[in-house]
Amino acid sequence: MKETVAVYAGSFDPVTNGHLDVVARASKLFDRVVVAIGIHPTRKPLFSTDERLGLLRETTSHLDNVEVDAFEGLLIHYCQRIGGRALIRGLRHAMDFEYELQIAQANADMAPEVETLFLPTALAWGHITASLVREIASHGGDVSKYAPSAVCKALQGKFG
Repeated sequence: MKETVAVYAGSFDPVTNGHLDVVARASKLFDRVVVAIGIHPTRKPLFSTDERLGLLRETTSHLDNVEVDAFEGLLIHYCQRIGGRALIRGLRHAMDFEYELQIAQANADMAPEVETLFLPTALAWGHITASLVREIASHGGDVSKYAPSAVCKALQGKFG
């Protein structure tokens, strides 16, 4: 039987507990989950690609069927390149759904063999975004409820 590979992509700048919840849940549904950092040349992330790869590897190391990678270009092309059969998208609220549905429909048009699956974020993490975590941390706030300890430590390193 063919291995089922799912891709969960994002900027993960930084990875949050909400992201990790989606990864853990997806890991129970698929043989292999690739957490992929999208590299956008026009964006200026707080953490470098290598730093984000390291944080993701550290925070997902307990999940045997999860691997971490980075890609440039269209996510759907990356998914095809690695043999991904599904794209996992986390949803926090209705606005996420409208945006994600539009992308899912375009992806289905370009690559009908790849399914998009929406996983609603657990209630505890629905209000958390990476940008909110960065903002709180940049002002010396405690983000330990929203991000794993490795990320908290890395944020302290960035903001002092």
